[in-house]
Formats: sequence, C-alpha cells, structure tokens
Amino acid sequence: MYKKIKEIIPEERLYWQEPLSAHTTFKVGGPADLLVVPQTIGEIKELLRICNTENIPYVVLGLGSNIIFRDKGFRGVVIKLGHSLKSVYITGEEIMAEAGIRLSELSKKAAAHSLSGLEFAEGIPGSVGGAVVMNAGAYEGEMSQVLTAVSALNTKGELRTFYPEEMAFGYRSSIFQKGDWIVVSALMKLSVGKREQIEARMKKYARLRREKQPLNLPSAGSVFKRPTGIYVGPLIEKMGL
Repeated sequence: MYKKIKEIIPEERLYWQEPLSAHTTFKVGGPADLLVVPQTIGEIKELLRICNTENIPYVVLGLGSNIIFRDKGFRGVVIKLGHSLKSVYITGEEIMAEAGIRLSELSKKAAAHSLSGLEFAEGIPGSVGGAVVMNAGAYEGEMSQVLTAVSALNTKGELRTFYPEEMAFGYRSSIFQKGDWIVVSALMKLSVGKREQIEARMKKYARLRREKQPLNLPSAGSVFKRPTGIYVGPLIEKMGL
C-alpha cells in the first residue's frame, strides 16, 4: 500500500505507527499508519498523487496546535509540514514565508528587520500555513490584514496563487478551510517601524498570554471564537461562571 511512498521519500523521513500525541500541542492521539515529512513542494505533489491514485486516506498537519486525533490514531498517511518548509525571504517591506515556520518565530524575524504588522502573532503556537487557513489573530490583528498572496496546492498537486479578494477571509475562517487546498507559502506586506517599539508591543502581548493562559500545560492557546458583537470574558463574569 505504501510502497510507492517509500520510493520517493527517504526512510529517515518515514515514521511508521508514529504516536500523534508527539505531534499535537494537546499531547493526545494514537498512532498513524505512516507519518511523512516532505521537504519540498515537489515531494508534497508526489505524495498527493500517490495517495489519490492508491486511494490512501491522508491528512496534512502543520504544528498540531488546533487539532485533536482520536486515541485509535489515523489509518492512513499524515503529511507533516511543520518539520520542514521553513524558508523566509525578506525584501523591503515584504516577507515570503513557507508554511512550516512557526508564526511567532516569523513575527520575531519581522521585528528584527524593524517590520511592523505581525506583533499580534507573538505567542500564537501554530505554523504560518495553519494561521493562513484559519485567519489566525489576536489583539486586534489577524492574518488577512497583512497577506497579499498565498500559494496552495489542490488535491491533484496543482499549484495556484490566491490573492486577498479570492481568499474569503472572515473571523477565524478562509476559503482554505474547505479542505481542497494545502497552503505552502504566504506573501505578506508589512510596514517599517522602530524595532524597540515593535518589540515592546510583542513583550506586552507575551505578558498578557502568560497571565491568562496555562502555558506550562498541554493546550492550543485560546480556541474560543467570539460571537459577533460580544466579548466572552465579560459575559462569563456577568453570569458568575
């Protein structure tokens, strides 16, 4: 069943009966039949082709921060992007980042180049790819505010570039949640600022996270979706919960 995958991916990047609890921030999940770590877009294309032609179930995983696998695991292939596809290119006010890099790491790289716009990402545990898919955000900022283009593969392995008007961004949602596309890279437009001010905002957001979230325990950070026009915190306090 997996013979063709073994022909294109070296054995050291094939993990058989891999416990998925080791790949999610909730630290839960049974074994996957096979977890594969591709290192190039070409390898991802080939994996998709094989899984489709051989009718092998598959799921794409970034850094595992917004997903729970059942204790029985996953019968099929888990394609993990969070161990690779981490290249970042900075040109002027633009940043091109591959999907596997941690979003909070990217925000630090932006700050080091005196680029403002990703401060909100400080402490968000997911990858750039996952952040694009769910339009991740915090502290009045979100991915849709900085994205100018996204490259994604469809289930046939065909690469397409999406522009903001095509991505159907909403509150923690995007067109990519329909499951037909795998985000592989994102282009962002930031703005030049003063590094010390950018880093000060990031330190403030990091402090707020430490105060409000149990960062020493397995979790996915904040996973609440705020109802339109309502802030959940005051509502919970009002109800005495």
